[in-house]
Amino acid sequence: MTAEEYYQKGNEYRKQGNYKEALNCYMAAIELDPKSPAVHAKEMIDNIMGYYCKDYYNP
Repeated sequence: MTAEEYYQKGNEYRKQGNYKEALNCYMAAIELDPKSPAVHAKEMIDNIMGYYCKDYYNP
C-alpha cells in the first residue's frame, strides 16, 4: 500500500473509534512518506490517547 492509502485507512479506523489500528496505519504511512498528512493525524491521536486513555500507553 502507498502512504496515502495507509493514511486513508487510518482515517477510516479513527472514525470508527479504533485508535490503535488508526495509529498503526498512520505510522506505516509516515515510514513511507515522512511528509505525509499522517504526521499531523498521529499527533492528534497521541494527544487524544494521552488525555483520555493514559493506560493505553502504560498498561
